[in-house]
Amino acid sequence: MIINITPPLIDVMADIDQQLDKGNIVIGIYLDRQKAFDTVDHSILLAKLYNCGIRGNVYNWFKYYLYDRHQFVSVRGINSDIASVLYGVPQGSVLSPLLFLIYVYDIYSCTVDVIVKLFADDTHLFVSGQSIDEVSAIASIR
Repeated sequence: MIINITPPLIDVMADIDQQLDKGNIVIGIYLDRQKAFDTVDHSILLAKLYNCGIRGNVYNWFKYYLYDRHQFVSVRGINSDIASVLYGVPQGSVLSPLLFLIYVYDIYSCTVDVIVKLFADDTHLFVSGQSIDEVSAIASIR
């Protein structure tokens, strides 16, 4: 696996510039999922962690980190009932963006001829080609 540490905006602009220098047309689709961190299914995330080679004590640590969490709301001294957290990764944690990226990383295997850029819960998709018809055909088929 190649990990790109170039700042996201610079990386995206470099890819677009490269395609424009070739005389290609570029279409970009920018996705920002609402409440994305809240939608992570724990069992799917754990399966993906396992497939990435995370096993044993480290796997169990993530399992205990995700499961059996509870939350409540307190407003002016009045507390709501305690509810179990069944989905999501804890927000505000350094691990949350990393866990979310592991959760959605396989989007790369679902695309052909599409450049995918992931940054936390933002996804940028880019399609390029020599004509608008070519770009539209790639975008609509994939």
